[in-house]
This record gives sequence, structure tokens and C-alpha cells, in this order.
Amino acid sequence: MISLLRRISLRTQIFISMIVLVFLACLLILAATYFQYQNESTDYNNFRLNRKENQLRKQIDYLVKKNDLLGKNDSIWSLHKEEFTAVIKIHKVNYSVFNLQGKPLFTSFLPLKVIANNYSLKADFLSAILEKSDRRVLEENNDEIGRFQSSYSILKDEFDKPYGVLFFPYFEDVSFSENELNTFLQSLYQIYLLMLVVAIIMAYFISKYISRSLETFREKIDQTGLLKENEKIKLKNAPRDIASLINSYNKMIDELEKSAELLARTQREQAWQEMAKQVAHEIKNPLTPMRLTVQSFQNRFSEGDPDNTKKIEDFSQILLEQIDTMSDVANAFSNFATLPKSKLVKSDLVEITRRSLEIFEGADIELKTSDDQILIPLDKTQWIRVTTNIIQNALQAAKQEKKVKIQVGIKKNSDHVKITFTDDGIGIPKSIQSKIFEPKFTTKSKGMGLGLGIVKNIIDSIGGTIKYTTSKDGTSFIISLNL
Repeated sequence: MISLLRRISLRTQIFISMIVLVFLACLLILAATYFQYQNESTDYNNFRLNRKENQLRKQIDYLVKKNDLLGKNDSIWSLHKEEFTAVIKIHKVNYSVFNLQGKPLFTSFLPLKVIANNYSLKADFLSAILEKSDRRVLEENNDEIGRFQSSYSILKDEFDKPYGVLFFPYFEDVSFSENELNTFLQSLYQIYLLMLVVAIIMAYFISKYISRSLETFREKIDQTGLLKENEKIKLKNAPRDIASLINSYNKMIDELEKSAELLARTQREQAWQEMAKQVAHEIKNPLTPMRLTVQSFQNRFSEGDPDNTKKIEDFSQILLEQIDTMSDVANAFSNFATLPKSKLVKSDLVEITRRSLEIFEGADIELKTSDDQILIPLDKTQWIRVTTNIIQNALQAAKQEKKVKIQVGIKKNSDHVKITFTDDGIGIPKSIQSKIFEPKFTTKSKGMGLGLGIVKNIIDSIGGTIKYTTSKDGTSFIISLNL
């Protein structure tokens, strides 16, 4: 049952719970009403029985006293049979009177507790009546003549001395009560049916209202992320518990934004610190050979030496090479740090790519495309930088003893263009695959290693994507741009 409830939505749980509660409440009220009605009916019948019995006792006591029947022979009762019979017509009840030995004095209705052959009360039952504190026994009877109550009570004279036993059968007329109860219950059924329909409608809207707040809350939580622009929840007339939950969420969003800003600032600082270390390292590398060259030149230079001109040329060439290396370091760092904003203009991707590949003279580069022209929103300058950086990265990573072959493919699809750069080089080592787009310097002997970082920034800025596949037989970079 619990596992089933967990699979049901909260809205459905609320709806079902409300319907079940209303239904159970209706059943409880119906049951309570029925039992209350039954108790009232029983109390009413007992009241009528006692009232009729008291009236009957008074009438019998009056006749006994009037006719002076106490202490006389039992047979004298038969002389006044008409008077005792008249009581039946007056009160519209049957009754019987027995002496203290259980012998019948007057009978109009025989009880079930009599002996069949002489109509006397059974001795054990007579003893039971006399032993009762109130000298009275009530029995429920239900046989072929119907349902009735039998009352056996002691008759007493004016001195409170017992002289006989009164038997009085009381037939309950339950037909009217049952009809009245059935009519009442039918009306109650109709009212409760209407209440149940109203409850179903109300439960539907209430559960929808409550779950709507929670659904909004859930959607916002699903959209929440550390690196996203998160929105606060604004919900009017929300229940107090939901409002408290929303306030806590909005506070969390504020804290999350602060944490995201702090994290971004920390990451930027760490990236630039790492980059500064790499720049310092790359600049320091040519300084050492420059120092050694100067020292060597000082030792070898002597006035009047006919080789001085050649020595100066060699010295100058070495210094210029190292200075160029330092210049490359500075330029690469500057290009990455000052990437201009993209200026997108409808441009021919095929033509720009072809022209950017022409600068690599002597390289084995092949352009494959089935379209002569593909117009897309593009920043021409930045796309040339993307192409040249990827090609340079492939050429620099190639094996020294093998000339790398590069294929560039351009394919137009329904809503985007896919550009692939595939080389047959040595692939990207697994240890650095997760870091190739990070703004760090390469471990290659030449270049800064910022090329792929620049490529990633450019592609992201124009809403495209870049990914790669690599193996020991080469690497492919796949770029997707929207049309």
C-alpha cells in the first residue's frame, strides 16, 4: 500500500484522501444516526410498555379491591370475568393474572412460560420472578404471531404484600418506525450523495491549487544550477507552509548566486595565476640561451679576428630567434586575453575556410564539401583564427618523421552546418584530454597551447559547439554552427 502511494502523485493522493475522508464521515454519520434512531425507538417502546403496564396494574388493583378478592378462593375470580375482560377493551391489551403458586386466575393471552396441560407458570420461572429485586422480568419474544415483549411482575396490595403475578405482552408496532427510519435514511442518502459530489469537485480544485504551488516549486528547483541564471519564485496567495518553503528557496538562490560569483571569480583568478606562471616560464626559457650566447660571444670575441663578422651574425641570429619566441609568447597571451566581440555577418563558410587553408603552403591539407557555397552568420576574422589554430595544433602535434595529413570536411544539414578537422597524427594523450580547451599552455616544444582555448571561446560566443574524438591514429575536431 505504501509503495503504491509513493508511485501516485501528490495531487492524486490529496484528492483521494479528501474523498475517502468525506466518504468515511458520511458512513460514520449514517451509522450513528441509525443506532441513535434504534435506541430512541427502544426507549420509546419501553416507555409505552411501562405506562400501559402501570395503567393495567392500577385497573386490576382497583377491581381486586372493589370486589374484595384478596384472601378469597381463587374460583371467585371467574365470577368477575366480565369486569377483567372489559379492561382489555378499555386499554386494548391482553393480559393474564396468576396466583403466587403460578395458577391462572384470569387469562386472555397465555405466556410461553406456562405448563401445557394446566396453563400454570413454570415453578423455576416463578422463583426467578420472586428472587428479582424489582420483582419483574422482561423477555424479548419473536415467534409466529410476531415480535413482542413479555413483562412478568408481582401484584401487591395496599400493604405492599404480594398476591399475584401479572403477565402483560406488549406488541411493538415497528412498521411505522421502520418506515419513518427508511424515509429518513433515503433523504439522508440523497443529501450525502450531493455532499459527496460537491466534495469531489472541491477536492479536485483544492488538490490542484495545492499541487500547483508545489509543481511551480519543483520546476524552479529542476531549473536551478550553480552556473545558471536562476529565477526566484513569485507565487501569490500561497499556503503558509508553501510560502515558507518558497522563502527558503529564494534565500538559497541568493546564497547560490553569491557562491557562483565567488566561484567564478576564484576560477578566473586561478586561471590567470596559472597563465601568468606559464607566461613567466615560457619567457624564462629563451632568456637562458640568450645569456649563454652573450657569455660565449664575450669569450670568443677578440679585436682583429677576421671571423668577427661571422661571429656577430651568428650571435645576432640566435638573439633574434629567442626574441621572436618571446614575442610569440606575448602575442598568444594577448590574443587570448583580448578576444574581441563577434560581429556576425552572412558569409560564405566554404570560401572563407578555403582561403584560410591556403596560407599553409606545403602542408597536406584537403577540403571536402558537396556545397559550393554555404551562407551562415559568421565573423570572418574569428573563423579564420579558428581554422588556423586547429590546423597549427595538428601540424605541431605531428610525428617528426611523418608528414601529417589533414582533411577538412563541411556538411550542411537542415538547421546546422558540421565542420570536421581530421588528422592522422599521434592523437591526444589521455592524461590531458580533459584539459585541452583550458586556458593553459601546451607541453609541445613550440607554441603557446592557447589555440584550442581561443577556438572554444570563439565557438561558444557564436552559439556553436565543438567536440573531438581521438585515438593513436589521429584526432578529429567536430564543430557545429547554426544556420
